Order: sequence, then structure tokens, then C-alpha cells
Amino acid sequence: MAYQAGSQRSQPRPVPETVEAQAYLQDYAALLEAVQFPSVVFDHRWDVVLSNAAFETLFGGVGAHPTAMPGDNFLRFVLFHPDAGTVLGEHESSWCLPMLAHFAAAVERHGQDRGLQSIRREIAQDPIMDAAFRHGLPHWIRAVGPDAVEHDGAVRPLVHPDPRWGRTDCRIVDDTPKTLRDMGYTRMTLVLRDAARSMPGGGPRKSRTTRNGAAELRAV
Repeated sequence: MAYQAGSQRSQPRPVPETVEAQAYLQDYAALLEAVQFPSVVFDHRWDVVLSNAAFETLFGGVGAHPTAMPGDNFLRFVLFHPDAGTVLGEHESSWCLPMLAHFAAAVERHGQDRGLQSIRREIAQDPIMDAAFRHGLPHWIRAVGPDAVEHDGAVRPLVHPDPRWGRTDCRIVDDTPKTLRDMGYTRMTLVLRDAARSMPGGGPRKSRTTRNGAAELRAV
């Protein structure tokens, strides 16, 4: 059900100020719930506003974390949750680096935002992640090109807890309507792909993981 992904939230979920906006989100939550693929709405800090049951199912097996649950803040989950690599395949290259690139762009636009500043401090406390953010990320963007950091249209590996999907790919679709965009929100849907389309020949996808299943982030 929308508004209930993840465990107990460390901070209140962002709520729009006007009654009209709240009513729109309530109706949009019903629409989101009708989607069979994992779908989530978040603000410029990646604080989750809405998510559907398919999103909860995808991340339902991750352990509790005080600040990095996927239903609370998706960026924090990707960067800081030790179980992120158990769901997000090729965690470092396919998820962490693109998310760090989007975070860098958000910091440029909202440099005084306290939530973003808090994430930046946490990145700085991890020497490897901080080096990747300050030095490796610009090199990576130059190497792969600016399109590689875009979410919309990207095909990225996943490990779904439902064995009917298992190790697969998803295409990320940014399908944010104007009303949501005007509220400062973004909708992201992970369109799951069956095994026959995920890999040529249907072979399994390999991903590198470290202890606790989390992929190691290196200073690229």
C-alpha cells in the first residue's frame, strides 16, 4: 500500500501544503497501486512520498536500517544500506555511480538544502565513497558520457525476491506528470524484464558483491 514501504521512518514523510495537492496525491496513490511493476514517487532529496506494493515486495527482504530504508529515502538506500547489493545488481557501476551523479546535480541546484547537506556529510565520512564522489565520478562521467547517468530509459540489473523473476533486468521509466513535477516530485517505475529479454541467450547475470551482499564502491 502507498505510504507504507520500508520500516518506521526516521523523519516525517514530505506532505504537500494545500488540500488540493493532498487530494491529488491520494488519487495518484490509487493509480500507483494499480501498476504491476515497482513504482515510487520521491522529492528532490529522494525522500519517498508514495510507493506501491510491487516496490515493497522488491525490497521487502532487506534488513532494518535507521536512515537508509528504500521506502524512506531511495538515494540513502542505494548508497548506505548494506543490503542494497542483494537487490540492485552490479550495485557500484549500475546504481551507485549514476545516483551519485544525480546527487551532485541536486547539490548544485539546492546547495543549502539541509537534507542534501546531511547526505553529503555521510558521503564524506566514508573515505572510499568520498573519493569516488569527488574524483572518480567526474572521470566516470567523461568516460561513459552524460547519457549514462540518466535514469529514464536505463536498463539495470536487479535480483527480485520472487523466483519467477529472480536475477533479471529492469528498464527505468521516468513517467512524471506535470502536476507531480510542479510539486517538486519525480516518479520512477522499474519495468521488470523477463529472463529471455534480460540477457542474450537467457544466461544468468553476474554481479560483484562483498560481505552482507553489498557491492564494494571503489574510487574509480
